[in-house]
Amino acid sequence: MIRKDDPVNVLGEVLSPCSDADPVTGFFRDGHCNTCPEDQGSHTVCALMTAEFLAFSKYVGNDLSTPRPEYGFAGLRPGDQWCLCAARFLQAHDEGCAPQVRLSATHMRALDIIPLDVLQEHGAD
Repeated sequence: MIRKDDPVNVLGEVLSPCSDADPVTGFFRDGHCNTCPEDQGSHTVCALMTAEFLAFSKYVGNDLSTPRPEYGFAGLRPGDQWCLCAARFLQAHDEGCAPQVRLSATHMRALDIIPLDVLQEHGAD
């Protein structure tokens, strides 16, 4: 059985939900950016999608905007909230196209990859 890490956000508080919209986000598809050792992508950053970020993600090989009905994935649109891989967020930051982040819903394990000041720079809450 896979055990979730403690649900603590980057502010040291209880992890808030990221989104309950369809498609449901998170490594566990529970609407939270929960993680565990098996989550090799560290899907820990609760981000607000923008057209610019979605285009960037598609360009670097992770198309989040195209519907994939065979996987129950309707595709993301600007304004949707989604648990991003921490490394992808950092890559987008380095390229100047990182989306805003909900710090209250971003898991503390994101700090293993992204400095807190970088997350705060993009904070939406």
